[in-house]
Amino acid sequence: MTQVYDHGGGVRSLQVPIPDNPLGHTLVYVVDTDRGPVLIDTGWDDPTSWDTLAEGLAACGTAPAEIHGVVITHHHPDHHGLSGKVREASGAWIAMHAADAAIVRRTRTTHSDRWFSYMAAKLTAAGAPEAHVAPLRAARRPGALPGFSPAAPDREIVPGELLDLPGRTLRAIWTPGHTPGHVCLHLEEDHPAQLPGHGRLFSGDHLLPGITPHIGLYEDPDDTTVTDPLGDYLASLERVARLTPAEVLPAHQHTFTDAPARVRELLTHHESRLTDLRTLLATPLTPWELAERMEWNRPWDQIPYGSRNIAIAEAEAHVRRLVKLGRAEAVAGSEPVAYVAV
Repeated sequence: MTQVYDHGGGVRSLQVPIPDNPLGHTLVYVVDTDRGPVLIDTGWDDPTSWDTLAEGLAACGTAPAEIHGVVITHHHPDHHGLSGKVREASGAWIAMHAADAAIVRRTRTTHSDRWFSYMAAKLTAAGAPEAHVAPLRAARRPGALPGFSPAAPDREIVPGELLDLPGRTLRAIWTPGHTPGHVCLHLEEDHPAQLPGHGRLFSGDHLLPGITPHIGLYEDPDDTTVTDPLGDYLASLERVARLTPAEVLPAHQHTFTDAPARVRELLTHHESRLTDLRTLLATPLTPWELAERMEWNRPWDQIPYGSRNIAIAEAEAHVRRLVKLGRAEAVAGSEPVAYVAV
């Protein structure tokens, strides 16, 4: 039986499962509008997830065929995966920020051999041992990435503007960091339970009650822009805190209040992490060596292969922030590149 929760004021949430993932599920929100229900995120593209979504919509008195539109907080497959199926069933529009829409377009045209080459080169440059990179080299093969062809959005979410949801007042807040085009969605309407604050915030993965979202460095090899995803994330957190929403409706875990307090916790966490990393960089380390020494939710030798790749990207994002702050620098002539505190 699909878990459906009524948040009041024409907003409900469905727990759509994520297969083989410790997060368990994505909270898909169903927002009533004058032209029919609009979904905020859709869940993972999996038959069980689709059945769960359809059952949940039925419990809300609607169906996939009746969806008017889909608003995507960010391009990750546990949020955007089922968007195409919803559009096929209903003709609904799909809206996404331009930065994430560009990633979706690249994903739709990127073949697996290029993706494996990119990951192998990225990890080699980070100092990963050949034993770790070798499986990626062996996996190169022509063809599309297996089982992953996300739907191309047909509307753009413009930061600061209201979305086209008749009868509702939903404003887009650009919150890059977790992805370049992540958006939170501020429902600028009185809270149905009259909680103090300014409306409600659909926060996607940007602001979660008990999890620090992954902030990793993933750069397009064809783009020479020097990015700073952690810096973007920290600035985005402060932007959300200033909204002082009455309640936060995240994409995972559960709703919560006092967004500014949660933002302060996350800012403190990342500042502490940066301080710890700068201490580790008293001697030059590659991103791989740094990741091996960082604190994770389990010892490094117990972290699975795929999760190590995510950890490397997170270490790189933190190093990039230290470099931007003038607290670390690359060691001239090092190969692979190593960093040291300054």
